[in-house]
Amino acid sequence: MAAQVASGATNGGPDLNHLESMMLSNARRTKSVYANTTGGSTDGRKRIKLDPGLASSDPDLDKTALSLRLHAEYSDVQTLPEAIASKLPAAGPRKKKAKAAGEEAPSHPEEQARKLIEGIPAKSTAPGGPSNALVLSRKPGAGPSAGPSAKPGTSSNAQRNEPQQMSLARRGDVLAAPRPDWHPPWKLMRVISGHLGWVRALAVDPDNKFFVSGAGDRTIKIWDLATGNLRLTLTGHISTVRGLAISPRHPYMFSCGEDKMVKCWDLETNKVIRHYHGHLSGVYTLALHPTLDVLVTGGRDGVARVWDMRTRSNIHVLAGHTGTVSDLVCQEADPQIITGSLDSTVRLWDLAAGKTMGVLTHHKKGVRALTTHPTEFTFASGSTGSIKQWKCPEGAFMQNFEGHNAIINTLSVNDQNVLFSGGDNGSMSFWDWKSGHRFQALDTTAQPGSLDAESGIMSSTFDLSGSRLICGEADKTIKIWKEDENATPETHPLEWKPTFARRKF
Repeated sequence: MAAQVASGATNGGPDLNHLESMMLSNARRTKSVYANTTGGSTDGRKRIKLDPGLASSDPDLDKTALSLRLHAEYSDVQTLPEAIASKLPAAGPRKKKAKAAGEEAPSHPEEQARKLIEGIPAKSTAPGGPSNALVLSRKPGAGPSAGPSAKPGTSSNAQRNEPQQMSLARRGDVLAAPRPDWHPPWKLMRVISGHLGWVRALAVDPDNKFFVSGAGDRTIKIWDLATGNLRLTLTGHISTVRGLAISPRHPYMFSCGEDKMVKCWDLETNKVIRHYHGHLSGVYTLALHPTLDVLVTGGRDGVARVWDMRTRSNIHVLAGHTGTVSDLVCQEADPQIITGSLDSTVRLWDLAAGKTMGVLTHHKKGVRALTTHPTEFTFASGSTGSIKQWKCPEGAFMQNFEGHNAIINTLSVNDQNVLFSGGDNGSMSFWDWKSGHRFQALDTTAQPGSLDAESGIMSSTFDLSGSRLICGEADKTIKIWKEDENATPETHPLEWKPTFARRKF
């Protein structure tokens, strides 16, 4: 071919330069059409090796071949399938915002590919949603060279002054921390003595006239709520009484203890009328279903047992925990049973099927206390140094109650959104349920003559009005707390400093 071109040039044929340009054009077209674009072969993943002479004469040839491979290999994945694209949030507001700011609208996919090939990077956008990240912000009056886009060729003085002209600032779209409601402080109202052991269980009468207490002296005592006078002492357990519950629909009281016994007491005759046999070890907690005639107990054998109140039959054995079931609560809607265990988990149970609906594994230490809100569909769990709030029915985490660094033995909440937590070292904390703010923290006063190690809060409950808090303690006393009726927001202002908000869900 070269000989023919040479002979043609000498014989007065076409110009040699014209033929050479035609050859280069044909070679470029052949390379682009018949390039190896198969993804299965190794050559298909490599960059097309061009003739050095062709590349030097035509710099766009390399980009043409790369564009060909880009479309051949990635054309089927440039757009998402409709099933996936329909689930993604619409980008309408973001496009409007870009147009309002005078920015270019998103270009065609081929145009984006061309820019990618030519080395023009696509503009990256931050993921949507509030962020607590620190970002660089330029102080007013800072020169253009102070920004992160300053060119390498800027003066040395501008580069030296850059740290002084830039400052760290938090993004303006962070969530504002919710302001807590004001609650009056709580003060000690009455101290009741009478037990000879740690007061481990408390329950209030549905008519709010009396309350019952169970202790390590194996007795159950009934106290008048208004005066604090002792009404009656019941004996029958042969070990520490750990759980008490009074039925709102029947004249029955239920008790359980470390002697593996679960008893049903008739409050009209003050005698035991039923026993529920089945637990293999000590029974640490019990609860009554609010609408069904069902009793649920849990204990050291790691299971929660569901009993028919009347027939004494064991309906379900809720197995799944690997440690002691230390506390449980019942509610009307699913999950109707919630259990906390020393295996550091909280389980939500399907009462009809007798199976686990969900397991909450956020706690690092054993969960010793649970409480449900009387009006909201939420509950709280407490372990060593950690109190967490959850939302039913799925058990979604809402927030932490931070600040009570002790072994949390008991939790109680009233309808005024006051959460109480009692620690094993005698520390007491009062929280605002909605915001998680601790508005009062104090230590209990041990009974004179008792050891300092006996200043622990073992059990607690609010009365039906929510205005009195009953605490059973390790110094063998029962202490009743009430709100300070003379307190006002002016005399006891809310000590709250807003912080950068945490997402509640």
